[in-house]
Amino acid sequence: MSTQEQPQTEGIQRWRFTLVLAVFALLLVVVGGRLVILHTVEQPFLFEQGEKRTVRSEVQPATRGMITDRFGEPLAVSTPVTTLWVNPQQVDVNALSDVARMLGLNSAELKRRVSRAARQGRSFYFIKRQVQPELAERVLSKKVAGLYADNDYRRYYPAAEVTSHTLGLVNIDGQGQEGLELAFDDYLSGSEGSRQVVKDLYGNVIKQLGVKAVAEPGHNLQLTLDLRLQYLAYRELKAVVQSHKATAGSAVMLDAKTGEVLALVSQPSYNPNNRAELNPTSMRNRAIADLVEPGSTMKPFTVAAAMESGRYDANTIVDTAPGWIRVKNKAIRDHRNYGDLDLTGIITKSSNVGVSKLAQDLGPESIWTFFNHAGLGRPGTLGFPGEAVGAMPYPEQMDDLRLSTVSYGYGLSVSPLQLAEAYTSFTDGCRKPVSLLLSQVGQQPCEPVMSEDTAKQVLKMLGTVVGPKGTGQRAAVEGYQVGGKTGTAHKVGRSGYEDSEYTAVFAGVAPLSDPDLVLVVIVDEPQGKEYYGGEVAAPVFSRVMEQALRLRQVIPDAPAQDSWLQVAGGAR
Repeated sequence: MSTQEQPQTEGIQRWRFTLVLAVFALLLVVVGGRLVILHTVEQPFLFEQGEKRTVRSEVQPATRGMITDRFGEPLAVSTPVTTLWVNPQQVDVNALSDVARMLGLNSAELKRRVSRAARQGRSFYFIKRQVQPELAERVLSKKVAGLYADNDYRRYYPAAEVTSHTLGLVNIDGQGQEGLELAFDDYLSGSEGSRQVVKDLYGNVIKQLGVKAVAEPGHNLQLTLDLRLQYLAYRELKAVVQSHKATAGSAVMLDAKTGEVLALVSQPSYNPNNRAELNPTSMRNRAIADLVEPGSTMKPFTVAAAMESGRYDANTIVDTAPGWIRVKNKAIRDHRNYGDLDLTGIITKSSNVGVSKLAQDLGPESIWTFFNHAGLGRPGTLGFPGEAVGAMPYPEQMDDLRLSTVSYGYGLSVSPLQLAEAYTSFTDGCRKPVSLLLSQVGQQPCEPVMSEDTAKQVLKMLGTVVGPKGTGQRAAVEGYQVGGKTGTAHKVGRSGYEDSEYTAVFAGVAPLSDPDLVLVVIVDEPQGKEYYGGEVAAPVFSRVMEQALRLRQVIPDAPAQDSWLQVAGGAR
């Protein structure tokens, strides 16, 4: 090689080397400049995007307030559960097979739904809600990417169907739908909290950055219900509805001195903890929402109104012969011709003719005023969802026939709760407004209905109904003097009153010497040969009242004939 060619080659090599160095230097400048831009100009944007992928704002659910009976026994509580969900854009559907198996889900169906959600561009899909925390932990231990968990609460009702009509229920989101859960939803709900956390790909919390709001639990509700009496009334009512193949039934027990609701049951019922076979017709609180014609249970009020007028007393004789009277071409009949009856006899024998004559003498204005003070046809005071108002015709709507029928419980309607509330007026002459919340007891003054003397005399009359000559002998309670009134009302059909469909009613008070409890039992459309209130409802009254008085440790006021005193839970 010539010396002239060698310098030329070396020049080319130096030029190439310089070019490569220049390119690398330029790239270094570009990379350095980009790093500067990323750390200065674009740093806020990148930080925000990074937080979106790792930092989460997590809702902290609030515990719903507990509902208890008067003694603090839990009736509705909230238990912690876990909600499992996936991000369809992140999860591998083939990894969901084990998840579906552990949760008892159809694997193929779950994969199909998650795949469809992914195609739709969704970033959220529920796998299963309200999972037991222990099971959720085992599922999450599979470390499936895109599978997440949120803490939640599930409502649980320890007494199940026994208290379902009163408490109601919540939906899966914890919002009240029926009963007290609906009426006091805001009070029970509380307020949710929130916090900022850093999560990894599997949804595990790595770090808590801060708390935005602290979850405030809901307030508790303490009811006047006595769970022991609630169970007792529910058991007996369910038994009589089944044994008589009745359509429905209801029972209300009140504290005779305060108006506190101690038991409130309806049939048919439902289990709020298991809604797989929930029937809407079973969710109706018939003790509060249903209206019935009370039948002969109204006769004591007509008699009391007559005594309050000053023109009658317990010994006043009323001629009921020949056992029927005609009012506007309508024959009003007794079961037989009772002849001359005093006011006590009218109640004992449940004479339609007797109370009709009293009502005709008093006039519609007096009857309406007295019944109105007793709470009939007036709005309820509980504020319960669906609480019935009842219907009571105004004086100008009552002709002679309507006046007569109202006097023995036809042509007006009341709820079982209203009837029980009206019967509290026979304790001392003052009607006690009912209350279901322990905090509201005594907030409303009682309303005078009759004098205390009249109330005492009517109580004695009610005692004769349960006696050997009365229509409610099956309501008797061993060891106690009890009083009450039977009622048997024909059901209203499309073409008027049905001949073979009845409502059996018994309303009573015990013990008569010092009233402690008021109990109303209603059985709707009992089937078979027995359908009278004294045959169907009165025995339920007897069984419930006997055990209730002993549970409340009420001293017997009519000791048994023998010398042994049988105590609840003991032996002779």
